[in-house]
Amino acid sequence: MRKALVIGINNYPSAPLNGCVKDAIEIANVLEKHSDGSPNFSVKLITDPGESANKVKIREAIEKLFEGKSDVALFYFSGHGLIKSTGGYLVTSDYKSYDEGISMDDILKIANRSGARDKVIILDCCHSGIFGNPNFGDSTLAQISDGITVLTACRDNESSIEVNGGGVFTSLLLDAFEGGAADLRGNVTPGSVYAYVDEALGAWDQRPIFKTNVSKFVQLRKINPRVPIDKLRMIVELFPSPNEHFNLDPEFEDTFENHDMQKVKTFKLLQEYVTIGLVVPVDEEHMYYAAMNSKSCRLTAIGYQYWRLASEKKL
Repeated sequence: MRKALVIGINNYPSAPLNGCVKDAIEIANVLEKHSDGSPNFSVKLITDPGESANKVKIREAIEKLFEGKSDVALFYFSGHGLIKSTGGYLVTSDYKSYDEGISMDDILKIANRSGARDKVIILDCCHSGIFGNPNFGDSTLAQISDGITVLTACRDNESSIEVNGGGVFTSLLLDAFEGGAADLRGNVTPGSVYAYVDEALGAWDQRPIFKTNVSKFVQLRKINPRVPIDKLRMIVELFPSPNEHFNLDPEFEDTFENHDMQKVKTFKLLQEYVTIGLVVPVDEEHMYYAAMNSKSCRLTAIGYQYWRLASEKKL
């Protein structure tokens, strides 16, 4: 069972936002299904206007998200974040002085007690990087327990920026979920999402924060791989050892008058490997010339990684 609670709040009376509801709806839509249309997360979406975005309702929804023994419990929030002497807070639509919203420490404590196998917390709000930090020098508070991953839009002293009607962080998050962060098998994980967002944001931009205490990353979404898995597995047939070169000749190239159809089929697969970075020609710039000049091709470092996975039957 995979559950996701997605919250977006625009309606703050004295400091309204524009893109949080839109961001939340788009995140909910992308998480509900894998790219092939098969079910992914069972999503509960909370947006304003309406009393469902108030502090009591959101607190109730957070507690229900982390109840039970689900496989994955994912929490996403887009709205205002606040930092005070007492810690960080997610600001709710019914905020008031000295009762601005839900304590980030409280959310982490709820997640720490959860029976869910994997807990993923994603925050697109100002000061969100404080989430999971020891509370002002007290190392006994707000520690990230086993199975928790936190991804935030910015450091604890930074703002989370909206541009063109949406959060910069969430726009990158959506691109990552849509396939930008997928590996060659089509897996999107918290680690690959962070790497994608981190690479896209420059040194002078808001900086995303990643905190985790897991032994293995959970799959957040599945993308149709660029090369089908059964074809990836064939890498060990073409390269019996990872250091071995695959010898080519003109018969592999279908434009050659005396080409061999079985060799042409194999050559097309090798060219697919080239497009995804698993194979490179040796001593030639292109595979065509490697074949026509009877050269060879070899595995790249990434190619060796997938060769190893295939040889160990992990593909």
